[in-house]
Amino acid sequence: MRCLCKQKETKELKVEGDVGADPIWCNRCNCNLDIEEVPISLDLKSELMKWIGKYGDWIDWDIDEIVPNGIKLEDEHNKQGLNLTKQVQQELEGQYMVSFSPSTFARRYTNEK
Repeated sequence: MRCLCKQKETKELKVEGDVGADPIWCNRCNCNLDIEEVPISLDLKSELMKWIGKYGDWIDWDIDEIVPNGIKLEDEHNKQGLNLTKQVQQELEGQYMVSFSPSTFARRYTNEK
């Protein structure tokens, strides 16, 4: 898959949530990859996009703070992300190395206060 690495292609992917981004990234250069180019099933792509659509449910964007139960919501999102990553790993076995990068926003935010 094409990315911004020096060799212009990666075999190392990560599943990571972020606002306004697809859930698959190059694990070396952090380039956000187009989910449509990832050779996984349509069902899994759909599940990943549903998951990414819920990214940040633990953040009250209007006041830029964590919602009540924010850490629990983020933890649940990370559990779902890890499960989806395992599915991506299975579908891409032998083609790509796939890892998961959990969200740490709520915990970091809470610890900063």
